[in-house]
Formats: sequence, structure tokens, C-alpha cells
Amino acid sequence: MDLKKQAACHALTYVRNGMVLGLGTGSTTAYFIDLLGQELQKGELEGICGVPTSEGTVARARALGIPLTTLTEHPRLDLAVDGADEVDPDLNLIKGLGRALLREKIVEMHADRLLVIVDESKVVTRLGRGPLPVEIVPFAADVHVRWLNTLGCRAELWREPDGSPVTTDNGNLLVRCWFPDGIADPHNLARALADRPGIVEHGLFLDMATDVIVAGSEGIRLMERAS
Repeated sequence: MDLKKQAACHALTYVRNGMVLGLGTGSTTAYFIDLLGQELQKGELEGICGVPTSEGTVARARALGIPLTTLTEHPRLDLAVDGADEVDPDLNLIKGLGRALLREKIVEMHADRLLVIVDESKVVTRLGRGPLPVEIVPFAADVHVRWLNTLGCRAELWREPDGSPVTTDNGNLLVRCWFPDGIADPHNLARALADRPGIVEHGLFLDMATDVIVAGSEGIRLMERAS
């Protein structure tokens, strides 16, 4: 079985009848949504509703008959399930290469528990092995990209294969930032990004994940946040 699907299968064991779930975005979470839909169709689970983090997740969940709701109707979620692009030993994450980081963060901050599902390739010793996505407003986009390049990284506007800029469900643009030696101080970087006008959100999900399911060649292992 695909490692991503193995992680998703294990995540399903955390779901109980009547839960309100945050439904993430991305290839690994897609497996979880598919499995959740199958369990609902078979009657193995009932009373479930989900808060989606992207229009893609909305479409997938609806196609499977998963009831959807909103944070307005359910501001407290029992559990959110999502993937990650990187996970460090402290369960800090880089997310957002699925292009939904803003909505993911808004939804997942309302969850009592954030369960992250990954394959073993996503576990890193230091965040920043790959690019950090940053969502920016379209106005003066070049100015924001220029400023991001002063942070010790190489920042470029993320473009589609045809050269057009990648646009999020929120109508914003995405920048990818590469740090040659990784991110030395994620919390300090997160504060700097949060303070900058024009930067809408960033892909550093710090102190949010409670559990990480890692699927690897030797099976499933669980990383838990220290109490």
C-alpha cells in the first residue's frame, strides 16, 4: 500500500461518531477524505461533518457525500487531519505547497487536536529543506518578493507552467522561499513575516500539531507533542 494511504488509514482510527472534522488539502489528505467517505457510505461512521480548507477539498468531500459545515456554525473542531511538507522533531511544520496554507491555518487553529499524516520522506531535522510558501496580496507583489529576498533566502513568485502566477482560493499570490541552510529560527521568521504589511500568511505551522503519523518502510510510527 502507498505510504501516504497507510498514514491516512491510521488517521481514520482517530475518528469517532459525531465528530466535527477539519479536512485538509493535498495528496495525502485526499486519501483520508476518500477513506472517510467510504466509511460513511458503509455506515461504519455516522454524524460526521467536515470543515474544508480549500475549494478542492469541498469538491472531493461533496462527491463522496461527506456533510460539510463552516467555522461559523462550528467554531470548535474535535479533530483536524492534514498533511505536511516538512515535520521537524518538535512537530513544527512547513505546509502550503498544496496552495491552501491560509485556510488550513484558519481551520486548524480551531481544532482541539491537529493530526498530521505524512510519509517518512517529510521528516526533517531542520525546517527549510524545501521551499517555504508565503501568501501575498497582488498589490505591489514585486515589492513583497524583493523584501522576502532580504531574509536570507531566495524568493520567487510561484508560477504555473504557462508562466502565469499561481493564485490561491483567496485571490492572492504565492511566493516560494528557499533557505540554503534551512531555517535557523522558525519562530523569529514567523514573527517577521506576520509583521510585514502585504504578507497575508506563511507556511510555518508552529506549535500547532499534536500528533504526527509517519508511514515508512518499517510501518507506522507516531510522533507526539511533549506535554
